[in-house]
Amino acid sequence: MGVQNPDRAGRAQDTEMNGYPPMIARVNQVEAVPRRIRAFLAHEMIVDTIQALYVWEWQNYPQFYVPLVDVNRDFLVAEGTVQHSPRGLVDLHGLRVGDVRRPHSAKVLRESPIDRLSHTVRFDWAALDSWFEEDEQVFVHPRNPYVRVDDLRSTRQVRIELDGFLLGESSSPVMVFETGLPTRYYLNRTEINFDHLVPTDTVTECPYKGTTSGYWSIQVGDRLHTDLAWSYDFPTRQLLRIAGLVAFFNEKVDIFVDGLQLDRPKTHFFRSTH
Repeated sequence: MGVQNPDRAGRAQDTEMNGYPPMIARVNQVEAVPRRIRAFLAHEMIVDTIQALYVWEWQNYPQFYVPLVDVNRDFLVAEGTVQHSPRGLVDLHGLRVGDVRRPHSAKVLRESPIDRLSHTVRFDWAALDSWFEEDEQVFVHPRNPYVRVDDLRSTRQVRIELDGFLLGESSSPVMVFETGLPTRYYLNRTEINFDHLVPTDTVTECPYKGTTSGYWSIQVGDRLHTDLAWSYDFPTRQLLRIAGLVAFFNEKVDIFVDGLQLDRPKTHFFRSTH
């Protein structure tokens, strides 16, 4: 009997424990980006490249590393600081466009032991006002080319509870399957018990779904559970079926599918609280 690859064994174990497929990329994996990438600050184009690289600094999603020749260096400000990184020594730079300054926002990698990363720049995503893949704006971080996100209609019976209180029940949910995350169950608003939902001002963005239009905390008894439900009124075109529906964090509520209670998964959203 052969020895199982320990990396594959770990992934198999993760799948068994979490009930959903794990990410497959390795840390420091490098792949070519087949899309034109542009980034702007204060209406000035800082990056324009068709030679960007995906680099996985951690397993869940990549960052863009951009050839230095495709960066408008008129807006780079050397800060005279060298830092160590797992990908080599980086010269720290800031960005300055007129009165707009973003210190410590660009890491220029002059030489790297990793193939193709020498003479590239890694920008802090939030330091720039907007990023585009071709002519579509992308939010939060680059879309992972190994992630698939599907919204599927279903007739499975879904019931959602917290501490024994009913939050929602549906026989027509939309199920969202996203690589590396547990299945999310989106319910019609008419199937939600809003007696327990308290609106909040929270807004989050997702590279795959868009920007949330609603967030709710859950009030059960005397306890308020912060920001456990959300909705997208205007999701991206790839997930139009979830428009206006409400989903809950599996990690913090009890979900029953066809009468079977699901285990609460542990994800990077709530790992620190488990």
